[in-house]
Amino acid sequence: MFQDRTDANTAGEVSTLVQTAIGQLTPFLVSALGALAVLVVGMWLAGRVRGLSKRAMARSARIDATLGGFLSSLVYYGLVVLVFITTLGVFGIPTTSFAAVIGAAGLAIGLALQGTLGNVASGALLLGLRPFNIGDFVETGGLSGTVKSITLFTTELATPDNKQVIIPNGKVWDQPIVNFSANSTRRVDLEFGVSYSADIDAAFGAIRSVIDRDARVLKDPQATIAVASLGDSSVNILCRVWVATEDYFDVTWALTKAVKERFDEAGVGIPFPTRTLIMEKAEG
Repeated sequence: MFQDRTDANTAGEVSTLVQTAIGQLTPFLVSALGALAVLVVGMWLAGRVRGLSKRAMARSARIDATLGGFLSSLVYYGLVVLVFITTLGVFGIPTTSFAAVIGAAGLAIGLALQGTLGNVASGALLLGLRPFNIGDFVETGGLSGTVKSITLFTTELATPDNKQVIIPNGKVWDQPIVNFSANSTRRVDLEFGVSYSADIDAAFGAIRSVIDRDARVLKDPQATIAVASLGDSSVNILCRVWVATEDYFDVTWALTKAVKERFDEAGVGIPFPTRTLIMEKAEG
Protein backbone atom coordinates (compact mmCIF):
# COMPACT_ATOMS: atom_id res chain seq x y z
CA MET A 1 0.00 0.00 0.00
CA PHE A 2 2.78 2.40 0.96
CA GLN A 3 4.61 1.60 -2.27
CA ASP A 4 1.51 2.39 -4.28
CA ARG A 5 1.20 5.80 -2.60
CA THR A 6 4.85 6.54 -3.28
CA ASP A 7 4.49 5.63 -6.96
CA ALA A 8 1.38 7.77 -7.22
CA ASN A 9 3.16 10.78 -5.69
CA THR A 10 6.14 10.34 -8.00
CA ALA A 11 3.91 10.09 -11.04
CA GLY A 12 2.09 13.25 -9.96
CA GLU A 13 5.34 15.14 -9.50
CA VAL A 14 6.60 14.02 -12.91
CA SER A 15 3.33 15.04 -14.52
CA THR A 16 3.48 18.43 -12.85
CA LEU A 17 7.10 18.89 -13.92
CA VAL A 18 6.27 17.97 -17.52
CA GLN A 19 3.32 20.32 -17.59
CA THR A 20 5.45 23.11 -16.14
CA ALA A 21 8.20 22.49 -18.69
CA ILE A 22 5.69 22.42 -21.52
CA GLY A 23 4.15 25.65 -20.27
CA GLN A 24 7.53 27.35 -20.17
CA LEU A 25 8.84 25.95 -23.46
CA THR A 26 5.71 26.63 -25.50
CA PRO A 27 6.17 30.44 -25.68
CA PHE A 28 9.86 29.97 -26.46
CA LEU A 29 9.10 27.47 -29.25
CA VAL A 30 6.41 29.72 -30.67
CA SER A 31 8.80 32.69 -30.64
CA ALA A 32 11.58 30.58 -32.16
CA LEU A 33 9.32 29.28 -34.94
CA GLY A 34 8.01 32.79 -35.60
CA ALA A 35 11.54 34.21 -35.73
CA LEU A 36 12.66 31.42 -38.06
CA ALA A 37 9.69 32.05 -40.34
CA VAL A 38 10.42 35.81 -40.41
CA LEU A 39 14.09 35.12 -41.15
CA VAL A 40 13.42 32.67 -43.99
CA VAL A 41 10.66 34.72 -45.61
CA GLY A 42 12.56 37.99 -45.11
CA MET A 43 15.75 36.68 -46.71
CA TRP A 44 13.75 35.30 -49.63
CA LEU A 45 12.00 38.63 -50.13
CA ALA A 46 15.32 40.52 -49.88
CA GLY A 47 16.79 38.32 -52.61
CA ARG A 48 13.71 38.82 -54.79
CA VAL A 49 13.80 42.59 -54.34
CA ARG A 50 17.50 42.67 -55.24
CA GLY A 51 16.87 40.67 -58.42
CA LEU A 52 13.89 42.81 -59.44
CA SER A 53 15.73 46.08 -58.77
CA LYS A 54 18.81 44.91 -60.66
CA ARG A 55 16.75 43.91 -63.70
CA ALA A 56 14.78 47.15 -63.59
CA MET A 57 17.96 49.26 -63.51
CA ALA A 58 19.52 47.13 -66.26
CA ARG A 59 16.64 48.13 -68.54
CA SER A 60 17.39 51.82 -67.98
CA ALA A 61 19.76 53.28 -70.55
CA ARG A 62 20.96 55.96 -68.10
CA ILE A 63 22.01 53.59 -65.31
CA ASP A 64 25.41 51.94 -65.72
CA ALA A 65 25.72 48.22 -65.00
CA THR A 66 28.24 48.94 -62.22
CA LEU A 67 25.92 51.47 -60.60
CA GLY A 68 22.95 49.12 -61.00
CA GLY A 69 24.80 46.30 -59.26
CA PHE A 70 25.93 48.61 -56.47
CA LEU A 71 22.46 50.03 -55.83
CA SER A 72 20.77 46.62 -55.92
CA SER A 73 23.35 45.28 -53.44
CA LEU A 74 22.80 48.34 -51.24
CA VAL A 75 19.05 47.65 -51.22
CA TYR A 76 19.66 43.96 -50.48
CA TYR A 77 21.95 44.51 -47.49
CA GLY A 78 19.68 47.19 -46.10
CA LEU A 79 16.78 44.72 -46.21
CA VAL A 80 18.97 42.02 -44.63
CA VAL A 81 19.72 44.30 -41.67
CA LEU A 82 16.00 45.09 -41.34
CA VAL A 83 15.09 41.38 -41.44
CA PHE A 84 17.76 40.60 -38.83
CA ILE A 85 16.45 43.26 -36.43
CA THR A 86 12.85 42.15 -36.99
CA THR A 87 13.83 38.51 -36.31
CA LEU A 88 15.41 39.48 -32.99
CA GLY A 89 12.27 41.39 -32.05
CA VAL A 90 10.02 38.42 -32.82
CA PHE A 91 12.35 36.21 -30.80
CA GLY A 92 11.81 38.48 -27.83
CA ILE A 93 15.11 40.34 -27.78
CA PRO A 94 14.76 44.14 -27.30
CA THR A 95 15.86 45.81 -30.55
CA THR A 96 15.86 49.48 -29.55
CA SER A 97 19.33 49.43 -28.04
CA PHE A 98 20.53 47.08 -30.77
CA ALA A 99 19.40 49.51 -33.48
CA ALA A 100 21.13 52.34 -31.61
CA VAL A 101 24.37 50.34 -31.53
CA ILE A 102 24.12 49.67 -35.27
CA GLY A 103 23.50 53.37 -35.90
CA ALA A 104 26.47 54.41 -33.78
CA ALA A 105 28.70 51.86 -35.49
CA GLY A 106 27.55 53.06 -38.89
CA LEU A 107 28.33 56.66 -37.94
CA ALA A 108 31.79 55.72 -36.70
CA ILE A 109 32.54 53.76 -39.87
CA GLY A 110 31.23 56.61 -42.01
CA LEU A 111 33.48 59.14 -40.28
CA ALA A 112 36.50 56.85 -40.60
CA LEU A 113 35.86 56.22 -44.30
CA GLN A 114 34.44 59.59 -45.27
CA GLY A 115 37.01 60.11 -48.03
CA THR A 116 36.36 56.69 -49.54
CA LEU A 117 32.60 57.01 -49.15
CA GLY A 118 32.80 60.45 -50.76
CA ASN A 119 34.48 58.88 -53.79
CA VAL A 120 31.78 56.20 -53.90
CA ALA A 121 29.02 58.83 -53.75
CA SER A 122 30.72 60.85 -56.49
CA GLY A 123 31.15 57.68 -58.56
CA ALA A 124 27.45 56.92 -58.19
CA LEU A 125 26.61 60.45 -59.40
CA LEU A 126 29.02 60.16 -62.35
CA LEU A 127 27.58 56.80 -63.36
CA GLY A 128 24.00 57.96 -62.87
CA LEU A 129 24.08 61.47 -64.37
CA ARG A 130 26.68 60.64 -67.04
CA PRO A 131 28.41 64.01 -67.67
CA PHE A 132 30.75 61.96 -69.89
CA ASN A 133 30.98 58.44 -71.31
CA ILE A 134 33.71 55.98 -72.13
CA GLY A 135 35.66 57.28 -75.13
CA ASP A 136 34.90 60.98 -74.55
CA PHE A 137 37.73 63.47 -74.44
CA VAL A 138 37.34 65.53 -71.26
CA GLU A 139 39.17 68.03 -69.09
CA THR A 140 38.72 68.09 -65.32
CA GLY A 141 40.85 69.34 -62.48
CA GLY A 142 43.52 70.61 -64.87
CA LEU A 143 43.90 67.16 -66.47
CA SER A 144 42.66 66.13 -69.89
CA GLY A 145 42.41 62.86 -71.78
CA THR A 146 40.16 60.18 -73.21
CA VAL A 147 37.93 58.42 -70.67
CA LYS A 148 38.92 54.75 -70.41
CA SER A 149 36.88 53.58 -67.41
CA ILE A 150 34.52 54.85 -64.71
CA THR A 151 34.22 52.88 -61.47
CA LEU A 152 32.64 53.70 -58.14
CA PHE A 153 36.00 54.87 -56.78
CA THR A 154 38.05 56.29 -59.67
CA THR A 155 37.94 57.58 -63.25
CA GLU A 156 40.73 56.55 -65.63
CA LEU A 157 41.93 58.83 -68.45
CA ALA A 158 44.47 58.34 -71.21
CA THR A 159 46.34 61.52 -72.15
CA PRO A 160 46.95 62.38 -75.82
CA ASP A 161 50.48 60.93 -75.45
CA ASN A 162 48.91 57.78 -73.92
CA LYS A 163 49.78 58.28 -70.26
CA GLN A 164 47.44 56.64 -67.77
CA VAL A 165 45.80 59.07 -65.34
CA ILE A 166 43.65 57.77 -62.45
CA ILE A 167 41.60 60.41 -60.62
CA PRO A 168 39.54 59.83 -57.44
CA ASN A 169 35.90 60.43 -58.27
CA GLY A 170 35.61 63.01 -55.50
CA LYS A 171 38.16 65.18 -57.33
CA VAL A 172 36.32 64.74 -60.65
CA TRP A 173 32.89 65.65 -59.28
CA ASP A 174 34.13 68.67 -57.30
CA GLN A 175 35.85 70.24 -60.34
CA PRO A 176 34.37 71.77 -63.53
CA ILE A 177 34.11 69.14 -66.26
CA VAL A 178 34.70 70.12 -69.90
CA ASN A 179 33.48 67.42 -72.29
CA PHE A 180 34.91 68.04 -75.76
CA SER A 181 33.02 65.06 -77.20
CA ALA A 182 29.54 65.80 -75.85
CA ASN A 183 28.30 67.65 -78.96
CA SER A 184 28.39 66.31 -82.51
CA THR A 185 30.03 69.48 -83.93
CA ARG A 186 32.77 71.86 -82.84
CA ARG A 187 34.05 75.21 -84.05
CA VAL A 188 37.62 75.57 -85.29
CA ASP A 189 39.10 79.02 -84.57
CA LEU A 190 42.18 79.99 -86.55
CA GLU A 191 44.02 83.30 -86.80
CA PHE A 192 46.38 84.30 -89.61
CA GLY A 193 48.62 87.36 -89.60
CA VAL A 194 49.33 89.12 -92.92
CA SER A 195 51.52 92.13 -93.59
CA TYR A 196 50.04 95.64 -93.69
CA SER A 197 51.00 95.90 -97.37
CA ALA A 198 49.06 92.75 -98.27
CA ASP A 199 45.76 92.85 -100.16
CA ILE A 200 43.16 91.98 -97.49
CA ASP A 201 40.57 90.88 -100.06
CA ALA A 202 43.14 88.59 -101.68
CA ALA A 203 43.89 87.10 -98.26
CA PHE A 204 40.16 86.59 -97.64
CA GLY A 205 39.81 84.92 -101.06
CA ALA A 206 42.77 82.60 -100.38
CA ILE A 207 41.28 81.48 -97.05
CA ARG A 208 37.83 81.05 -98.62
CA SER A 209 39.21 78.88 -101.42
CA VAL A 210 40.92 76.59 -98.89
CA ILE A 211 37.73 76.26 -96.86
CA ASP A 212 35.60 75.49 -99.91
CA ARG A 213 37.97 72.71 -101.01
CA ASP A 214 37.81 70.85 -97.69
CA ALA A 215 34.72 68.61 -97.63
CA ARG A 216 34.97 68.19 -93.86
CA VAL A 217 34.05 71.84 -93.27
CA LEU A 218 30.30 72.12 -92.68
CA LYS A 219 28.22 74.48 -94.81
CA ASP A 220 25.86 75.22 -91.94
CA PRO A 221 26.72 77.19 -89.86
CA GLN A 222 28.58 79.25 -92.43
CA ALA A 223 32.27 79.98 -92.08
CA THR A 224 33.31 83.37 -90.71
CA ILE A 225 36.31 85.29 -92.09
CA ALA A 226 36.99 88.73 -90.62
CA VAL A 227 39.74 91.10 -89.53
CA ALA A 228 40.18 90.34 -85.84
CA SER A 229 42.71 93.01 -84.88
CA LEU A 230 45.52 95.27 -86.07
CA GLY A 231 48.69 94.02 -84.48
CA ASP A 232 52.08 95.63 -84.06
CA SER A 233 53.40 94.20 -87.31
CA SER A 234 50.45 92.32 -88.85
CA VAL A 235 46.80 92.46 -89.74
CA ASN A 236 45.23 89.49 -87.93
CA ILE A 237 42.51 87.67 -89.82
CA LEU A 238 40.11 85.43 -87.91
CA CYS A 239 38.76 82.27 -89.53
CA ARG A 240 35.98 80.25 -87.87
CA VAL A 241 34.56 77.07 -89.36
CA TRP A 242 32.36 74.26 -88.00
CA VAL A 243 33.31 70.61 -88.32
CA ALA A 244 32.26 67.23 -86.94
CA THR A 245 33.76 66.70 -83.49
CA GLU A 246 35.89 63.76 -84.62
CA ASP A 247 37.43 65.91 -87.40
CA TYR A 248 38.42 68.83 -85.15
CA PHE A 249 42.17 68.29 -84.91
CA ASP A 250 42.63 66.98 -88.47
CA VAL A 251 40.83 69.99 -89.94
CA THR A 252 42.73 72.42 -87.69
CA TRP A 253 46.10 71.12 -88.85
CA ALA A 254 45.06 70.75 -92.49
CA LEU A 255 43.64 74.27 -92.80
CA THR A 256 46.68 75.85 -91.17
CA LYS A 257 49.00 74.16 -93.67
CA ALA A 258 46.75 74.78 -96.67
CA VAL A 259 46.26 78.50 -95.92
CA LYS A 260 50.02 79.03 -95.63
CA GLU A 261 50.57 77.36 -99.01
CA ARG A 262 47.72 79.34 -100.58
CA PHE A 263 49.13 82.62 -99.23
CA ASP A 264 52.45 81.78 -100.87
CA GLU A 265 50.71 81.14 -104.19
CA ALA A 266 48.67 84.35 -103.98
CA GLY A 267 51.62 86.47 -102.89
CA VAL A 268 50.09 87.34 -99.53
CA GLY A 269 52.96 88.15 -97.22
CA ILE A 270 53.18 86.88 -93.66
CA PRO A 271 55.29 89.32 -91.63
CA PHE A 272 58.21 88.34 -89.42
CA PRO A 273 58.99 90.13 -86.18
CA THR A 274 61.33 93.00 -86.98
CA ARG A 275 63.48 95.26 -84.84
CA THR A 276 64.85 98.63 -85.86
CA LEU A 277 68.24 99.65 -84.47
CA ILE A 278 69.27 103.31 -84.51
CA MET A 279 72.97 103.85 -84.12
CA GLU A 280 74.20 107.30 -83.21
CA LYS A 281 77.74 108.38 -83.80
CA ALA A 282 79.41 109.54 -80.65
CA GLU A 283 80.63 113.12 -80.75
CA GLY A 284 84.27 113.94 -80.27
